[in-house]
Amino acid sequence: MSDRVIVGAIGGAFGVQGEVRLKSYCADPQAIADYTPLYTEDGRTFAQVVLTGQLKNGFTARLDGVVTKEDADALRNVNLYAPRDIMPSLPDDEYYYADLIGLTVVDTGGVTLGTVKNVMDHGAGDLLEIIVPGQSETVLLPFTKAAVPTVDLKAKRIVADPPDGLFPDATA
Repeated sequence: MSDRVIVGAIGGAFGVQGEVRLKSYCADPQAIADYTPLYTEDGRTFAQVVLTGQLKNGFTARLDGVVTKEDADALRNVNLYAPRDIMPSLPDDEYYYADLIGLTVVDTGGVTLGTVKNVMDHGAGDLLEIIVPGQSETVLLPFTKAAVPTVDLKAKRIVADPPDGLFPDATA
């Protein structure tokens, strides 16, 4: 799905007339309606998205083909993707979340720390969720210039300078 970029997620039904709660991950949140068609991971396509209202942390919206509360509830927590070629290009120090997932994370000495599983926005800043080999728990790495000085999309790797103690066994 690298030809697509995640632009939002459906939060479930809003009311009983088929409207959905819509979270936008776009820099201009209302632009999500301009990036149609939107796709789901399982291949469903929404050719039209109409924002119908504003909510805390999102919008109410109508999606084509979603006409009942049950239709809307069935889409709860479904991510929405837009074609990469219609998305605006980003400045050098900004990245689409989809481009970071799967990248190898190495420390400043070149030792592999893990792989990016997810990117999370917790309001105060983005966090990279890192899968660490041989460990069941993931590690949350602040996605800041200090902790992540280099992102090399071509080499598919991130150079990290994590705070001391964040990664077990990283300090010997």
